Amino acid sequence: MGTLGSGNHFIEVGYVGEILDEEAAAALELEPGTVTVFIHSGSRGLGYQVCDDNLKTMLRAAEKYGIKLQDRQLCCAPLTSDEAKSYMGAMRSAANYAFSNRQMMAHRVREAFGAVLDQAPERLGLRLVYDVAHNIAKVEKHRVDGEEKEVCVHRKGATRAFPPGHPEIPEAYRDVGQPIFIPGDMGRYSYVLVGTEGSFKETFGSTCHGAGRSMSRKQAKKTAKGRSIVRELEDRGILIRAASRATVNEEISEAYKDVKNVVEVVDRAGIGKMVAQLKPMGVLKG
Repeated sequence: MGTLGSGNHFIEVGYVGEILDEEAAAALELEPGTVTVFIHSGSRGLGYQVCDDNLKTMLRAAEKYGIKLQDRQLCCAPLTSDEAKSYMGAMRSAANYAFSNRQMMAHRVREAFGAVLDQAPERLGLRLVYDVAHNIAKVEKHRVDGEEKEVCVHRKGATRAFPPGHPEIPEAYRDVGQPIFIPGDMGRYSYVLVGTEGSFKETFGSTCHGAGRSMSRKQAKKTAKGRSIVRELEDRGILIRAASRATVNEEISEAYKDVKNVVEVVDRAGIGKMVAQLKPMGVLKG
């Protein structure tokens, strides 16, 4: 509990580099220069295991209930079936663990800031803006073929993006829409957005949850061969700490799309509204 994990999971200390929507930024209490801590982590492999354990069960269930699959990876079962109930219970357990895991890491972040700045953590003003899960199934109400229905939205590689006024958004953010976090790579920037009515109409209240890779991990490691990525980032004022050099090489900046281009598409498509750009905290060198 309270551990980050591997792959593209990270804790990043940064700051608000640019405000793109003043009203929404004010609601989220983000101002130019505000120090931020971005935590991206989950259930430490439990969710993956739950999925893996249920694939064969769901393939058999699809055949059992006469569901024609476009792709075997889209195997499924009716929500009222024993197979679906078993899966949903296990998935919710993984999600609960992930929320607890991030909460513990946030607590330790506060302790670290308090130790470095020699202040009681509660005096530092570090508060949670929002905590949201991706790679999770949620039972929600959406309009399908003009009729409101209760459906199960399974967001894989996506995050929820509910519009202003939705009752499931915390009251503090209800007027501006649900906070959305779209991280970039470890060398550039990330973005905060809010949900829109367009996402509710077009994408079941969803948008992307990251920049997306432009290289496979294998290709990234090949590209990084012979380079010191840690030194390259340090020369740009960014200090990183990782479990291994292999992890760093898999996550080089070039391995990801430029998230600015991605969020601009999201904004223009009307499925999210850009609020603020977050940048990694720079290190001043004498």
